Amino acid sequence: MTLTSFGPANLIKRSAETHPLTWRLRDDGEPVWLDEYQAKNGYAAARKAFADMGQDDIVQTVKDAGLKGRGGAGFPTGVKWGLMPKDESINIRYLLCNADEMEPNTWKDRMLMEQLPHLLIEGMLISARALKTYRGYIFLRGEYTTAAKHLNRAVEEAKAAGLLGKNILGSGFDFELFVHTGAGRYICGEETALINSLEGRRANPRSKPPFPAAVGVWGKPTCVNNVETLCNVPAIIADGVDWYKSLAREGSEDMGTKLMGFSGKVKNPGLWELPFGVTARELFEDYAGGMRDGYTLKAWQPGGAGTGFLLPEHLDAQMYAGGIGKVGTRMGTGLAMAVDNTVNMVSLLRNMEQFFARESCGFCTPCRDGLPWSVKLLMALENGEGREGDIETLLGLVGFLGPGKTFCAHAPGAVEPLGSAIKYFRSEFEAGIAPTSAAVPPLARPIIVGA
Repeated sequence: MTLTSFGPANLIKRSAETHPLTWRLRDDGEPVWLDEYQAKNGYAAARKAFADMGQDDIVQTVKDAGLKGRGGAGFPTGVKWGLMPKDESINIRYLLCNADEMEPNTWKDRMLMEQLPHLLIEGMLISARALKTYRGYIFLRGEYTTAAKHLNRAVEEAKAAGLLGKNILGSGFDFELFVHTGAGRYICGEETALINSLEGRRANPRSKPPFPAAVGVWGKPTCVNNVETLCNVPAIIADGVDWYKSLAREGSEDMGTKLMGFSGKVKNPGLWELPFGVTARELFEDYAGGMRDGYTLKAWQPGGAGTGFLLPEHLDAQMYAGGIGKVGTRMGTGLAMAVDNTVNMVSLLRNMEQFFARESCGFCTPCRDGLPWSVKLLMALENGEGREGDIETLLGLVGFLGPGKTFCAHAPGAVEPLGSAIKYFRSEFEAGIAPTSAAVPPLARPIIVGA
């Protein structure tokens, strides 16, 4: 599977005008180091931000461009930046890059960090200037050893060039940047669990409010942004709001481009930078090439394991938050997975829920106990040992672990694919009920929310 943004037969032509994230990529997949990055107009946006723009101007520009978080939540970046305190007496602030990319079926941030490390550094430098943060951390998934090596080298190159450290570009502004490798926990993708882990604490989510913008790392104002989000900042500053908005397809409420992909038994699995609003059918057929010979598309997920399953009839949905929302699930990370006709949905869901159950921090009861309960029921159905009422119990868990019922969004994301799989493929779950099974006593079942 390619980690670059090439299309079928490498026919996609990338340019700065249409592919702000990926036009600098090398055809051989090697990293773009400082000399080459600067030769490709690298750090020009940072120089513009430092020389010609005030800090509030940078924030307003990002807000006007409509940039939203690319990690899955889709919160407006400029609005998030605006939550940082204005009080000039607060001289210790932090910028954190969430690079803990542990969402199954997602590898977009890995490509950016391995091949374009200076793009991330430039995005963080401009963001730090806007937020008046003097120190930044890239919180990196522990398994991304190549990304760690490339980022650390790029940081040293930037320091040597006067682009990090003291008095950057003669502005009097100081910014230190560190690469922090995590221990490998899915829950660290939640920003407050990430903060706890960075501080050396157990990676549990924190109660909000207070939000990190008020009380973050070591009690100081902190802004947390995703890798891809930060990598969009240089192009917005360099080329302006109107150009950035023009990149999206008509009908999309999300602006700019997005790294999207398709995996599974498709002919050309990969990752591409595409405009928001492209249809899932274009992504699946024109870029991923459709299913391999001998396989048919049974279902697909639009953006990671924590998004609901959709059917082939939903492929005409536009790939942006609202477009995918219209067909009943979330855009997520934008990297889709094709499920082929040979896959049993009960087995697939058992595998997914095992992952989510293992990665729960265990802080709140619904998540800590509910996810292992779902695994137990799915294992019984997978082995043909299910009982009457098991499917209703699973649906009850989907309700109990849904949005607003748990301490963070881990459990709601974990049960979203479960609920959608039962909705579309209930017969496969019913096939796992033993013919002579006794019904589960009513008191042993959770109350089904909304029933």
